[in-house]
Amino acid sequence: MSRDTLSEPRAETAAIRKPVVTGFFDPRTFSIQYVVADPATRRCAIIDPVLDYDEKSGSVATTHADQLLAFIAAERLTLDWILDTHPHADHFSAAAYLKAKTGAPTAIGEKVRGVQKLWNGIYNWPDRPADGRPWDRLFADGDRFRIGELEARVMFSPGHTLASITYVIGDAAFVHDTLFMPDSGTARADFPGGSAADLWRSIQAILALPDETRLFTGHDYQPGGRPLAYESTVAEQKARNTHVGSGRSEAEFVALRQARDATLPMPKLILHALQINTNGGRLPEPEANGRRYLKIPIDAFDGVAW
Repeated sequence: MSRDTLSEPRAETAAIRKPVVTGFFDPRTFSIQYVVADPATRRCAIIDPVLDYDEKSGSVATTHADQLLAFIAAERLTLDWILDTHPHADHFSAAAYLKAKTGAPTAIGEKVRGVQKLWNGIYNWPDRPADGRPWDRLFADGDRFRIGELEARVMFSPGHTLASITYVIGDAAFVHDTLFMPDSGTARADFPGGSAADLWRSIQAILALPDETRLFTGHDYQPGGRPLAYESTVAEQKARNTHVGSGRSEAEFVALRQARDATLPMPKLILHALQINTNGGRLPEPEANGRRYLKIPIDAFDGVAW
């Protein structure tokens, strides 16, 4: 866990409030969950919470989600939102669990309907809804909302998935799988519904934010064994990102991304996670014997690396 201080709010400009951002790292999936707090009102949001899942035993736990709740209680914060940036392919979302514990509303981008439809086809679920259920709010590009006195807005950021969004909250932007730390480049774009060209355009929109904007990524794979890092700035990304910095063109980026993606195996939990995450983090209903079951299609992807 890494955190700013809530007891001594940052100095703020008149125009842009600065949220206090605390990151919580899950080493199993290399994911970072965030609590984003308004120091003036002590209201907060959770972004991209992780529900623990062990694929070897089929066990589910709430260790990392409970860590978020313990932090919120210890800091005497009030939870306003549970936010996902997209339906994740490498971990389960804890949004449904956290909503059940707190009553806070859940939200994601409105393009999740397309992801639901796509994956309903892969799982052969013709009758499963693809209308954005069960989230409480589906954000459109440009939508605005508040966390206490912090103003937040939504940027549509497709490419990694067709439903990915960025949350811009005060001087901070939560980009999850769009940009990694500069030494790690960018996210893959070969999942169903992904597009390297769309990813390029989304990244350019993020890099058009003010240079001092703090960018918080959703994963850090610690290349070369370096210490954990997940915060950069727009200026740092433009100067040093290995995939998009130093004047690389769109055509060069698309070629690089497509060549690299062709060598990457699918995430080990993609077929487990998407049936959970296209349903807002809800686990399957128990069957007659009281157990829950996942559905894993065989040969769902053609020509992928092993």
